[in-house]
Amino acid sequence: MTNAKINKLGDGINESLFTFAEYDESQAERTGYSNYSYWRSTFQMFRRNKVAMFFLVLMIVLVVFTVIQPYLPNQKSPTKIYIDENTNMQIRNNPPDLEFWFGTNSIGQDLWSRIWSGTRTSLLIGFLVGLCEAVIGITVGALWGYVRKLDAVITEIYNVLDNIPTTIIQVLLTYIMRPSIGTLVFAMCITGWLGMARFVRNQIVIIRDREYNLASRCLGTPTKRIITKNLLPYLVSVIMLRMALAIPAAIGSEVFLTYIGLGLPVSIPSLGNLVNEGRVVMMVPSLRYQLIFPAIVLSLVTISFYVIGNAFADAADPRTHI
Repeated sequence: MTNAKINKLGDGINESLFTFAEYDESQAERTGYSNYSYWRSTFQMFRRNKVAMFFLVLMIVLVVFTVIQPYLPNQKSPTKIYIDENTNMQIRNNPPDLEFWFGTNSIGQDLWSRIWSGTRTSLLIGFLVGLCEAVIGITVGALWGYVRKLDAVITEIYNVLDNIPTTIIQVLLTYIMRPSIGTLVFAMCITGWLGMARFVRNQIVIIRDREYNLASRCLGTPTKRIITKNLLPYLVSVIMLRMALAIPAAIGSEVFLTYIGLGLPVSIPSLGNLVNEGRVVMMVPSLRYQLIFPAIVLSLVTISFYVIGNAFADAADPRTHI
């Protein structure tokens, strides 16, 4: 376009339509504001799931009741053997009645108190194992996936431990060490973190080279901050699901070890002990209550954690947020 044509176009512009922008300090200080909160949005999404809310309330009531149950009035001891005053004999296999709400077992112990004491023990084991697996698994998995220098070393360690059957390790440790809650927790944790570490590692490998992580690395952001601020928050939904499923899995392992005779001693009530005791008498119709009651409690715990974990993982997924 020639200069003459440009000048002709310029002469036709109405200068009153244009004004110079002036600096306004108050306008310069104004910033965008959003009241969005990730966790608030997550809990709002979770509350919409009525089934998960039901099991959450049920689980809270169950946990609270197991904690306060020994302090309620008219509660019996879970380890005491009750004697009939008239016959001076053990009240064996007494069916549920007003005195023994869940009946008694084969040596005259109150099943009501034993079931709630066993639930406390099993939940304690489940929470401790789930916490250990989460801490060790997330830490190792994050370093394994992000720090390339550690990849070969941790991979070899993982291959060695993963090729040893978990059941064999648990059986050997519980056989060698003195049976106790600490022994069970240690036996489950020594290899239980492998699945979590492998899962976190695979997820971090997928997202570690995305643009925002490369930009953070170029700006000199420390590795610890990149992992905790850029990577792990993106995986919170799937990590919470794995943690929720680790608790019932630990309780299931405790039941299995007790079933084969390598779990907790009979003097320490647990759901594993109770299910094992009920299994012995399950073929007698009048004594099946000794298996049914602990099995119901065990089923409620495992199903609740599974449903809550899945629902919370879906709610924590950023893609489901508006």
